[in-house]
Amino acid sequence: MKIVAWMLTRMIIVRFLAIVLGISVFVLTLEIVSYSNEILALDAGNETILLKYILLRAPATLATFLPMSMLLALLLTLTELSYRNEVSPIWSAGASPLRLVTMLLPVAFITGGLHFLLTDQAIPFAAPQLKEWGVADYGEKKLKLGEKDPIWMRSGTDILRAASSNSESTFLEDVIIFRREPNGILREQIVAKEATLEGDRWNMKDVIVYYRENLPPNRLDNLVYSGAMKPAAAGARSGDPEEMNVSDLNYFIENSGFGIRPTWVYETWLLKRISLFFTPLVMIALCIPLATKFRRGGGIGMLFAVGVGLGFLFFVTDGVAVTMGEVGFVSPWMAAWMPVLSFGALATGLGLRMDRV
Repeated sequence: MKIVAWMLTRMIIVRFLAIVLGISVFVLTLEIVSYSNEILALDAGNETILLKYILLRAPATLATFLPMSMLLALLLTLTELSYRNEVSPIWSAGASPLRLVTMLLPVAFITGGLHFLLTDQAIPFAAPQLKEWGVADYGEKKLKLGEKDPIWMRSGTDILRAASSNSESTFLEDVIIFRREPNGILREQIVAKEATLEGDRWNMKDVIVYYRENLPPNRLDNLVYSGAMKPAAAGARSGDPEEMNVSDLNYFIENSGFGIRPTWVYETWLLKRISLFFTPLVMIALCIPLATKFRRGGGIGMLFAVGVGLGFLFFVTDGVAVTMGEVGFVSPWMAAWMPVLSFGALATGLGLRMDRV
């Protein structure tokens, strides 16, 4: 069985690398051709900027196509084995669908780990630079990094937003403090032209305090705010959870999202990040039972069509679930795990049925 396991692993890995690299290179080439003028304008006269752009965009592109590439690699391997009537001898030798899935566990978890590293480390590392350049999709959410970054802070239930700050976040301009009740209801809103950190206090100037229930605002020349502010994580001030690592997501969850987005949005993406480990395993567990059904070379087209259809349905369901988790329609754990658990249960049912056929 070690020989069978090695043969399947080698066939799948070779096809997986060919597909994911081929698709990624094709997509990146189209992007370079489409936005070449904008990219070259980032550093006039230096064509190496194209290579730098490709390197920074590669992680997101690879992460996007990695799950589907694994599915296609599996289907290509299994259809080739089915065409050569090799699935039936493998099964007759004692390699049941469950055992075949077990043989491919290293491939599943290595691929899942690669997907996790791309989304948790490589994409967050590249995102700030891509946002600064503002090319392609990043043009709509471009942020000017540096001393004019918007900054978010939190102190207890209070949320602070400043339009700009110095590099140490000790001097803020155009400050708004949302003072909230313990249950999250807004109590008052403090607007100040600037705020300076002096010791453990913020000295605010040109202040207007707005109260709820339409009470008249209060105008002050100076106001001292004693809240111990915790700044939003550097590099993640935009609050884009898909471009944060696990550490940033935990930080935003602990601080109620700094008022940028609801806490459940970050919880959904945190749990989704963990579930990435198991997506390739679900793909393998779905495809293996299908291969045993068409193990004698017949219905190869049907095998490929059904496999692609199930994979496409999984990715659509996964995307819808994450969206529902972001808007709060379902709990974060359900948004992140229900697609994996549901299709895992379907794969288990197919595998048990094929074992008895």
